Amino acid sequence: MLDVNYVKAYAKINFGLNVYPKRGDGFHNIESIFQTINLYDELKVVTKKEKGCVVNCDLYKLPENNTLVLAYQAFCETVGVNVPGVEITLIKGIPSGGGLGGGSSDAAALVRVLENICGINLAEYQLNYIAEKTGSDVFFFLNCEEGRGCALVSGRGEIIKKIIPRKDLVLLLVFPKANSSTKEAYSLLDESFEKKNIVENIAFDDFEFIYNSNVKSWNFTNAFTPVLSKKITEIGSAIESLKQTSAEYVEISGSGSTVYGVFTMQQQAVFCSKMLADALNCRVVKVI
Repeated sequence: MLDVNYVKAYAKINFGLNVYPKRGDGFHNIESIFQTINLYDELKVVTKKEKGCVVNCDLYKLPENNTLVLAYQAFCETVGVNVPGVEITLIKGIPSGGGLGGGSSDAAALVRVLENICGINLAEYQLNYIAEKTGSDVFFFLNCEEGRGCALVSGRGEIIKKIIPRKDLVLLLVFPKANSSTKEAYSLLDESFEKKNIVENIAFDDFEFIYNSNVKSWNFTNAFTPVLSKKITEIGSAIESLKQTSAEYVEISGSGSTVYGVFTMQQQAVFCSKMLADALNCRVVKVI
């Protein structure tokens, strides 16, 4: 009998993002606050007799080794028992290449479904193995409860310290037409490091205090903002457009290309989204 599971995979936003020069293993150390938002992908996971992971997605042509396939393969490797094959229908609500962690959240959601199908709970070291094989943001999503969470994230993404999430933040997301690939964004940043054009980082010890303070006083920075806003004009324009609104704080999420404004009053965010709607693709969401 086929087992059918439905699950939501929530996006994340970055509040502050320090990035350091490339490590010997090719990764970069980061420091950031990750928090989930009520924007999500939906996964329908159906077990099948044949081994392997098949992913169907109408909206995007996914690479052969996408995060869902990688997560499935890593799950099979670490579990070492008879894992059934799965066919996944992916309904995208999170833009690809937006710095919102959609692919990583999808992978983590699949891992939880596979645990349920196999009737097991993976140990922390097993979850970490899967994240290592799948993607750095997967560490955070695997530490979320029911797909939701807020944490201080450091290392390559594997050091997670959960913090009490704020519930009062409303975000106006702007999706520039130009996407930013993570690989390209890090290449631009590496060039910037070589030229000594480095964003002054906010002390990571201060992140939680800043996060809990008045949004208007936030001084978070994102290391990608200078290089991306210069390289991709649509991102720079989106930042300037949001700064002309009543947003209390404006920044890029992750390695882009999504730009967001933070509000503490939903009606203000909705009003500003209507102001920008003719020129920009935008959406109001809340932290969860």
